[in-house]
Amino acid sequence: MASAPSGLFDVGVIADRWIADYCAPGRASDVLCARPSGDSAWNAVFEELAGLSGDTLEHARERAQRHADDIGTGFRIAGEGEERPWPLSPVPLLIESDEWRGIAAGVSQRAELMEKVLADIYGEGSLVRDGNIPAALVTGSPFFLRPLANLTPPGGYHLQFVAFDLCRDPSGEWRVLADHLRAPAGAGYALENRLAMARTLGGLQNRLNIERHAPFFAAFKGGLAELCRRADPRIALLTPGRLNASYAEQAHLARYLGFLLVEGADLAVLDDKLYVRTIAGLKRVDALWRRVDPRMLDPLALDSHSAIGVPGVVDAMAAGNVVIANAPGVGVLEAPAFSAFFPALAEAVLGESLKLPNIATWWCGQDGERAHVEAALDTLLVSPAFGPSPLGLPDGAALGSAITGEARTALLADMARRPQDYVGQEVVTLSTMPVVSGDELAPRPFTLRVFAARGSDGEWTVLPGGFARIGEHADVRAPVMGEGVWSADVCVHGPDPVAPISLLPSGDSTQLRRNPGTLPSRVADNLFWLGRYLERGEAQLAALRVLLGHSISADTGAALEPGTVQRLVNLVVASGAAPAPKSLRRAELQQFARTALEDEDGWYSIRAINRQSRGIGEVSRDRLSADMIQLLDAPFPTKGSLLDKAGSLHRRYSALAGLSAEHMGRTDAWRFLDVGRRIERALAAIRTVRALGGTDATADDLSTLLDLADSQISYRQRYLTGIARVPVLDLVTLDSFNPRAIAFQIGKLAAHLNKLPVLSDDGLAEPQQEQARQLAAILVTARATSIDTPMLWDMENRLGTLSQEIARRYFLQGAEPLREAGMILA
Repeated sequence: MASAPSGLFDVGVIADRWIADYCAPGRASDVLCARPSGDSAWNAVFEELAGLSGDTLEHARERAQRHADDIGTGFRIAGEGEERPWPLSPVPLLIESDEWRGIAAGVSQRAELMEKVLADIYGEGSLVRDGNIPAALVTGSPFFLRPLANLTPPGGYHLQFVAFDLCRDPSGEWRVLADHLRAPAGAGYALENRLAMARTLGGLQNRLNIERHAPFFAAFKGGLAELCRRADPRIALLTPGRLNASYAEQAHLARYLGFLLVEGADLAVLDDKLYVRTIAGLKRVDALWRRVDPRMLDPLALDSHSAIGVPGVVDAMAAGNVVIANAPGVGVLEAPAFSAFFPALAEAVLGESLKLPNIATWWCGQDGERAHVEAALDTLLVSPAFGPSPLGLPDGAALGSAITGEARTALLADMARRPQDYVGQEVVTLSTMPVVSGDELAPRPFTLRVFAARGSDGEWTVLPGGFARIGEHADVRAPVMGEGVWSADVCVHGPDPVAPISLLPSGDSTQLRRNPGTLPSRVADNLFWLGRYLERGEAQLAALRVLLGHSISADTGAALEPGTVQRLVNLVVASGAAPAPKSLRRAELQQFARTALEDEDGWYSIRAINRQSRGIGEVSRDRLSADMIQLLDAPFPTKGSLLDKAGSLHRRYSALAGLSAEHMGRTDAWRFLDVGRRIERALAAIRTVRALGGTDATADDLSTLLDLADSQISYRQRYLTGIARVPVLDLVTLDSFNPRAIAFQIGKLAAHLNKLPVLSDDGLAEPQQEQARQLAAILVTARATSIDTPMLWDMENRLGTLSQEIARRYFLQGAEPLREAGMILA
């Protein structure tokens, strides 16, 4: 290995020892070393690794993980409410281009075989008729969807995007562990791994000529577009929602590919055409990349209990008006039982052997195979034949040797009753790859997930690399490894330079676009309420900071008078943040402020508001920057006094406001975020003026009102004679140049609503525009001396009506009449 940079000798020694111990000739059966030129490739990896490791390899792992976190990569375990960070190893898996060509050929062949088998299963049925496939293997599968029989998908293809889990055994042969057809996950993680590793080991791309991912995704996008009837199709990614395990990946893919990220409620079928509900009416959708369970896709044609599907979408597909990738029903081939028949099917359907064999599998639905599994039980992996766990395997697949006693008796008894529910599979020994373990490099077993997509020419394109899942322990048996605890980028490298292809427009492109694209109604709704929640939290926090700084803190110089304190308390109580304190003593106020700031259950505290904002941020990853998502996801402060925590939260709110003001394009999405903020700020200002700006207001009341309106400096600069009620009211209510004044908020609201889409073309104002203009007229003609409680109540009610009109007009729900004039657009 080439000499490492000064001060990094230990890393160099570790790397040299790794290559000597695990990549030496004769050891390739133990470790994936990508021979014959693997030594030089691994040298390049370790030299790059040494350059960023400092004194310990742990620094390299931390840096790779930090880059993955910055990108926003995450996943969720079923049953857990919180996302986990995506675990990324700093050491990539290396595969030479010559070896990769063999893998890609096998993947393409398997995908094409599955396409032809699916076409027969849902079409002519000759494979079952001629005895190539047992009928029970099809009709007995929970993933066979009878309503799709004899339905030819648009373009004639059932599959557009597939994934396979591969393993490499000690002999160097690659084999298929599992097939993923229903909603293949992981391509987004492969893309995010590559982005994170490019930032971590930036020099590898050119040193090793690593093949890029962009051509694969471009081919997939082009393939979907080619199947659509319209020349400029609109493509959407259909997600089950933010609680799905891979929602973060789906949002990243939608943003990268330029697809709309939609949920079932965003879509509607009318006259056998699929539409998305947008702020500008219904707009046509030509293709769906489906990540929803196929049985949940259409409650009219499939599972009537589905609340996340789109009624009528199967009819739209049957009419050829929407391409669905992958077509519902393809999951029938995912069943482990089918793996037993693929070798023979390849000969019968393609006239050739499988280039990538799957692991040996015996389906117990056949007498001879069942007898073999029972006789060799201790040497096999016993698995459910169709996915769901049968009675004899309540916890899913298990090593036969680990099933003993009553569990073994129960398994054999159920296998005798329902043999078709079980398969036996060989126990695979996996190759290993290097990972960082403490300050050492250690071999760990891995599996490789690869992806194939159909391009615009109808041929299969294979993503060069995919991603590796790495086991935690040194046990190299695949069942023991399970799902793995780390992931790694997979680099396909070769001797030839790789063109810097990207999905971004080329440098000499003259195609321009200033239209930011379609804004679904649900997204507008979410951003509107995100703006409201952020402003609501900021207003409530402002009241608590004044209370903490002037009436509770022992360090303050002068406390507010009791009447002002009581009015502040009343404002917080009215928001539902905390119950009214029994008295205004310091201890009572301290507990009151604590509840309003950080109560977790029962009260509408700042913590609860932050939780609501965070939930919206999770479903808006395709619309918000990574910095905004990180701020929304940031944990609630736990250190310091209440005033310290409040200060920390105030800085966070300020950062979020700054990001939205200075870093978001002035699109309709930003307008809805700002509309929500302006409505909430105006409501908070009205309530504050009503509480602290009455005719009996004291100097403390008015000073507190200026504090809450963040207008102390502005007032002092204008008025040198002290605090007076009318000038204060004018500044915080009617001054259209004060960004905290009510008039300023209404002016911004009117301007936003005038620029948002309207449905009619008669030039008349819509209800939400009328409400904003009426409010603006009231404020323009008002005088500070005439501001009183009835006027403030009237403005608050009008703002509530305005909010309702915005929701009715833009946030279309399922009950909204789809045929309303002007709503259906191209």
